[in-house]
Amino acid sequence: MKIRNQKDFMSGLMFIAIGAFFSILARSYQMGTPAKMGSGYFPFWLGVVLGLLGLFVLLGSLKSTAEESGIGKWDWKSVLWVTCSVLIFAISLPYAGLILSLVVLIFISAMASHEFHWKGTLVSAVILNVIAYFAFVWGLKLQFPVWPSF
Repeated sequence: MKIRNQKDFMSGLMFIAIGAFFSILARSYQMGTPAKMGSGYFPFWLGVVLGLLGLFVLLGSLKSTAEESGIGKWDWKSVLWVTCSVLIFAISLPYAGLILSLVVLIFISAMASHEFHWKGTLVSAVILNVIAYFAFVWGLKLQFPVWPSF
């Protein structure tokens, strides 16, 4: 059997690995029943569904009708920008608050794009801040600082 689409094959393997990891990890929590779910029920089944999705993607990459493609070179500079933006967000959230930390996250991760524009990034930052505020602070009532504490 020949791997015709290497991107789909590797994506399928990644989905299967992540799904298996979360399903195995979730088994250490109480499972419960569908009527009374425990803390491990949802992550377990989510991992199973992710693994099955990965299996379908992987098998699709082996079909004779699959588009032939290889895996390109990784853009390590972009990977580093995105990874650093998430780390800086995690470190700055308790001190700078949600709004400023999210702006920093969005601007640093936007630097990973080869089509970076300040205006578009600023619009994204405003929209994502509004969504994050209403979803996490107002809707879910999560307890973390919204603004910097001096």
